[in-house]
Amino acid sequence: MRILAIAFLATLLTMPLVRADDTAEVMELVKSNIDIVIGFLRNKEIDKKERNQKIIATINPFFDFRTMARVCLGETYWKPLSPAERKAFVELFVLRLQESYLEKLDLYTDEEVVVADATAVKKRIHVLTRLVTKDDKLEMVYKFYKSRKRGWLVYDVVILGVSVVQTYRSQFSGFLKESSFADLMERLKTTGGFTIPTDAEGKSKAG
Repeated sequence: MRILAIAFLATLLTMPLVRADDTAEVMELVKSNIDIVIGFLRNKEIDKKERNQKIIATINPFFDFRTMARVCLGETYWKPLSPAERKAFVELFVLRLQESYLEKLDLYTDEEVVVADATAVKKRIHVLTRLVTKDDKLEMVYKFYKSRKRGWLVYDVVILGVSVVQTYRSQFSGFLKESSFADLMERLKTTGGFTIPTDAEGKSKAG
């Protein structure tokens, strides 16, 4: 994990500093994609399967799912895997992330989603969004870095102060200390098996 983290940070350090127009660009990217997703959710003329396919096609281009999967598994467990095992893990992990995202969207009941702020943090950009209801505000932060080939990409999402990447990394590490990689894959295949807590208990705070 330390080697992977150093390699990822080294990539970030070789990138140019964030400019003001970068922050505006990323904020607009989040706004436009949220508007598109909400449009699909409000469209009652398409069935759920088609709607979900359209939503996934919308969000896929600005998520670096491979990096998220690799960091969540950790270098200790990633390095010994064959190319075929790595590919299988990434595909299954991404599928579970997408399913989890779509399940949460099923709870949407016409709440307002506000893109509140975009902040440059060293060479990255954090975009704060809020799901506003009558009684509460659910805060989510999308963390972006700039890929040389694909532009600005999400590498982590923080929900109510809980980092998706750090939480999965902790859960996978704990599981693999007692079980095999094959067991991990089987658990992911059967139930998804791992969740992001949203209360104080068991939180993995974002760094």
